[in-house]
Amino acid sequence: MSISRFRHPNLLRRHNTCLLIIDVQERFAKHIDGFAEMLINIVALVKVANILHLPIILSEQVPAKLGPTIKAITDELTVPNIFAKSSFSCCQEESFVKHLQDSNRKQILVAGIESHVCVSQTVHDLLFLGYQVHIAGDAISSRQPSNKEAGIKKMVGSGAILSSTELATLELLETSKNPEFKQIQGLIK
Repeated sequence: MSISRFRHPNLLRRHNTCLLIIDVQERFAKHIDGFAEMLINIVALVKVANILHLPIILSEQVPAKLGPTIKAITDELTVPNIFAKSSFSCCQEESFVKHLQDSNRKQILVAGIESHVCVSQTVHDLLFLGYQVHIAGDAISSRQPSNKEAGIKKMVGSGAILSSTELATLELLETSKNPEFKQIQGLIK
């Protein structure tokens, strides 16, 4: 019996995880605190998800007005699953919920903006729908740091699990003996 079968249920597992990137759109770039660092971490998560064959879902808040997802992210997508929305929560869009259900993944790793609005409302709805939600704290942000912090506190208080890009990546890998470890190691240095 493989030792990896004995894992705490709050650890991310690659066969059960989906990456969700919320509203990282062009118009927001100059207004979000720490945008450049957040973007580096999101791109790293997308690369990790591609290497580990995790489904990646993106949302865009009213893209006709706010523009598409930042090119640095979409350039890394092998299969673009992008959902336009007008609701703050992705889960208020039926096509999004159906797609998520069809993925048969129960752990959702979340990145994006803004922590206290679209990220928080989506996370709360995902929790209500029975998903285990992990928030990559270094891959989310808001216009003001205080709102990012308030959003994180509210999500964690409601049952989400605070994580980071490196923490999530190493949980998904499980061991340095994983064949993808060398490919991924450079992404988290």
